[in-house]
Amino acid sequence: MQTIRLLSESNLKDKVVLVRVDHNVVKKGKIIDPYRIDATIGTICHILLKGGKPILMTHVGRPKDKKTGAINISSNDSVEPIVEYLKKKLAINFVIPTLQAQGEDGYTSIEAVKPLVADLRAGKIDGIYLPNTRWFRGEEDKAEKGVEFAKQLASLADIYVNDAFGSWQAHASTAKVADNLPAYCGLLMQKEIEHLSQIFQPNRPLLAVVAGSKFDTKIEPLNALIKQADHLVLGGVLYNAYLCAKYNCKINGIADEDIALAKQFIETANQYPGKLVELPYIVESDLPDAKVEGKYRTHHINNIAGKTLNYVFDAGAASFDDPAVKDVFMQAQTIFINAVMGFTPNFTEGTIAMYSLIDTNKTARKLYGGGDTLQEFKTLLPGTYLSAIDNPTYYLFTGGGAVLNAIEAGTATGMEPVKKLLK
Repeated sequence: MQTIRLLSESNLKDKVVLVRVDHNVVKKGKIIDPYRIDATIGTICHILLKGGKPILMTHVGRPKDKKTGAINISSNDSVEPIVEYLKKKLAINFVIPTLQAQGEDGYTSIEAVKPLVADLRAGKIDGIYLPNTRWFRGEEDKAEKGVEFAKQLASLADIYVNDAFGSWQAHASTAKVADNLPAYCGLLMQKEIEHLSQIFQPNRPLLAVVAGSKFDTKIEPLNALIKQADHLVLGGVLYNAYLCAKYNCKINGIADEDIALAKQFIETANQYPGKLVELPYIVESDLPDAKVEGKYRTHHINNIAGKTLNYVFDAGAASFDDPAVKDVFMQAQTIFINAVMGFTPNFTEGTIAMYSLIDTNKTARKLYGGGDTLQEFKTLLPGTYLSAIDNPTYYLFTGGGAVLNAIEAGTATGMEPVKKLLK
């Protein structure tokens, strides 16, 4: 951590501090899980105790239409539930500025925030929470508009703090703004980067479990993991595409592009024999949106070669009782999990069986990626999840995609937003 500018090194007294957090926990106007908010409270309190005056900002959801570029401003992805939660949690009232949208461009100016910043400096308000950063035209722009928005954000504050580990994309609020202000690493970001070292310098054997819905977003991290880890387990569409590629079978919904990438990955994995661990049982369903008795069945992968299968929606729970698979999980001393094994909410047995098996390994360091992985962990095994929060053998990252991005880069400081925090 010596190469990163840390929040503890900064003088915050009477400074307006612009803080990028990852509070992307709102769906349809409600907080689904406050874990990522709670994880940043240390940074918020540190700033206040040191005399700083905080302006918080986060993205929520994907309000921008990918096809048209139109930005949809809706209460469904507002920061208001977050501000209400913080008010109850910390007794701090963050003021949300009222801005005017410019049609489908969303918000194009931040000038209306500046009177509130004057009130913040004068001590008339506790803090400011900016509207959803993705409601602003320049947030995701990679060119001029992004640079312009970053400068607008910087004009509000004296210091920039990035505490949004899960927001690893190099957007205006996560990266470009750091070109215009003294930039520091928040306490959560610091902790997440420190725990990444347990993947880059693990207690061995290191087991990685990765699932996903598209192979193209995961192939580079998988290529890195097959080299770095002692064993690798695939789930979801990644595993289905792998099975199609290796066993020449067809599975409903698996695109040719995913199968082609899976073939490329198999070529890489073949250079590291014994590392890729196959789950022997898979669950096939005849229905795409329901689990109905008589309409789903379990297959052993030894029996699928050349066959055409319907939807494969889960890893069979029996896979994790298989001696070869169970031994890999029980012998591991570091386990990284960024995986939901089944298509929820109907197919959950594989995920439950795997998370339960991981919990029985009491000596391994268990590193869970964020997002869907944590949400399903909490939903499917609430008791285990709650005990994991205070269990020193567990660490729950706030961003699974960020961990994979760091693995792909080969170092935690290889992520673009983190590079901006280097001394």
